[in-house]
Amino acid sequence: MREFMHYITDAFYSASGWNEDNTYKELNATARELIDFPLPRGLRLNLSSLATPHFATSYQLSSVGIVDGSISYLHSTVPLTGIAAQSDRIPLPALLRSYRRLHDLGSRARQWDVGPGDAQAETTVPAVANTEQSPASRGGTLLYGRLYLPRSLLEGLVVRRLTPSLQVQLSAVSERSLRNGGTLLGLVQYDRGKYGVEGLASTDGGLLGIRGLYNFGGDASLPSASSAGGPANAENHGNGQSVEKERIYGRFSAGGEVYYGTLNKSGGMSLGARFATLPAHRGTPLTATLTINPLMGNINATYAVLAKDYCSLATRMEFNVYSYESDWAVGMELWSNRRPAGFLLGADPNSQPESDLEPPRKKERSFQAKMEWRLDDPEPEPRIPKPEEGPAGKEEYRGVLKARLDQNLRVGLLWEGRIKSLIFSLGTGVDLRKLGEPFRSLGLEIQYSS
Repeated sequence: MREFMHYITDAFYSASGWNEDNTYKELNATARELIDFPLPRGLRLNLSSLATPHFATSYQLSSVGIVDGSISYLHSTVPLTGIAAQSDRIPLPALLRSYRRLHDLGSRARQWDVGPGDAQAETTVPAVANTEQSPASRGGTLLYGRLYLPRSLLEGLVVRRLTPSLQVQLSAVSERSLRNGGTLLGLVQYDRGKYGVEGLASTDGGLLGIRGLYNFGGDASLPSASSAGGPANAENHGNGQSVEKERIYGRFSAGGEVYYGTLNKSGGMSLGARFATLPAHRGTPLTATLTINPLMGNINATYAVLAKDYCSLATRMEFNVYSYESDWAVGMELWSNRRPAGFLLGADPNSQPESDLEPPRKKERSFQAKMEWRLDDPEPEPRIPKPEEGPAGKEEYRGVLKARLDQNLRVGLLWEGRIKSLIFSLGTGVDLRKLGEPFRSLGLEIQYSS
């Protein structure tokens, strides 16, 4: 489950028109979220609020052996007026869905593209079609701070949009146990749509690095990809034939990173490539990645597919060329619009629950009409009550079941959904090799926002 502050931060990026997915660090985001989803531990309660379009707060209380918590504050110079902040109105896919489809390069607004049947599940974040003319894209600022108690750990984040293509991030962590009392990390991000470059510097080890991502194929090869973009342009991509969308229509991305620690005199690098289908693709959405670490000899390959609107699958294979070590893991998520009881009993996750209301019966001809050899006067058609809808309209899904399995026979199970105005996450970890004590962890997280 994404925390409320992460949801608001994504809304800020969307409102300011910044494409946070066009970076090398997000290359494996889809498979990572499908396989490495976190499991709650103990009991955790989150209370959040978007008090004004510019200010949000969040309070967290958890109990894992000891009672601790945190207080968070967020301020945005860009008004976040178009988002659903109430927990009973937030579309569940915006917080819970792991499969993240790429959006077109021309539209840098963050959208939760989740398949043909999920049009109702997109967030209502205002889209910025042309960032060159958007006032928010010329000077948006985000301030975020979080204090952990009773550890007295403080973390902060400052995001500043300098130009439509340039953004600066500064994050810091302060705690007595850290070297020099804390660390500071600075990022300079430059995004031109077809390519994106990041430079980073950290006080932890004097780390310096640069990473970049270059896109080609699909909408990246269009002359108007950096200006107009959108599915409308994809209708006539390539040779101008719309039938090409019937084939695999996607975008290739290739990039790498290099970093060096000036204090410990050590460095590293990695190379990666990704192919992902675009929203204009009419077939099955899929994402495939390959990353290589030449210095350590690690090779990582992932494949994720949105098999159905309600079913996503992912697999990951890791191998080291300098040894016999290898690792594999699989993950899945299955959405349902039924309650957990009906879902676990084998009901079709995509079927609509039957209504308890019987259709009105046709009335017989009245006695007076029979005596006069005529039909009754036409009556107004009875109004059939519609099924109850939530505050934000029809709710397509009630919850999602996530599961993963790795080569060590460790299983992770997570059920997430909404009850009334509460969004919950219930998960457990099971070790099949230790059947005497199979349960490794058990936790429940509850989130409420207004």
